[in-house]
Amino acid sequence: MEKYMFDQSNSLCYKLQGDYYIPCLVLDEASTSPIGMWGRKHQQYLKEHRPILYSYLVLSGVLHSYLADIDTQARNKLHLLVTQLAEKEGINEQLKAQDQMAWVGAMNNIRNRAEEIILQELIYGEDAV
Repeated sequence: MEKYMFDQSNSLCYKLQGDYYIPCLVLDEASTSPIGMWGRKHQQYLKEHRPILYSYLVLSGVLHSYLADIDTQARNKLHLLVTQLAEKEGINEQLKAQDQMAWVGAMNNIRNRAEEIILQELIYGEDAV
């Protein structure tokens, strides 16, 4: 048996592994970037509420890079929102030094509000796609 075989009908190369021919598939560079929490949430949203778009992204091979991009945008926006809201509300290092529990509570409140904004605008919103 030949070690490699090329199938004209589907244009794939196959490598002999034991008694079976396995397709020679290679991941592109974009599919190795990580998808975080925000990308996974958006993927679940697409599966449940936008199945046609989800299928198109899968079949065209751009789903992974699309989700990685959404995840990066969400993380950057979260950092920016938390920074801006903390500055606007006067939550700073001085408060952290004076009353750590008040600072932690205020920062948790700010982070939760920022996450809700991201969920509505980037992950579940109509502008998300």
